[in-house]
Amino acid sequence: MRIVILKGSPNIGGSSNMLAKNFSKGAIEAGHEVIEIDSAHANISPCIGCVHCGYEGECVLNDDMDEIRNVILKSDMLVFVTPLYYYGMSAQLKTLIDRFCSRNFSIQRKNFKSTLLTVAYNADDWTFDALEAHYDTLIRYLNLDDCGRIFGYGCGTPSMTKSSRYPNDAYNLGKSL
Repeated sequence: MRIVILKGSPNIGGSSNMLAKNFSKGAIEAGHEVIEIDSAHANISPCIGCVHCGYEGECVLNDDMDEIRNVILKSDMLVFVTPLYYYGMSAQLKTLIDRFCSRNFSIQRKNFKSTLLTVAYNADDWTFDALEAHYDTLIRYLNLDDCGRIFGYGCGTPSMTKSSRYPNDAYNLGKSL
């Protein structure tokens, strides 16, 4: 299986990217091809809502999304990786997802497998409710097949994350595919 990891953290050495690294290691050991896309450091402009693309055509914006969309459409699985910022996904990952617009129908028809890897400093039981609702909406709208979720409660720093169970959970999720 060809897996694309869509990383949304501007902190390259941060906790969510730690989960991505562990997931990737497990998936590669299981025999899958893994490609990582760092949306936080890519040149991706926000969708301007012009609908020039007609939801399935060329986007008027000229940036890294043309290449990213091609990589995505050649894959079988999307892994959404984000720190929790104000109870939602990072703006960097959201910007990338918003740009799915120009290949909306191709993405919906593909029936990708997907997973969500996320971390937050907060450890309250409601911490990930809004992000999980958004992810559930993406699953429904884009016809994704959810293969699992890792919610890293209490992962406010890389050292906190490293000493938690979540890096191992991410590795095992990748390995189980």
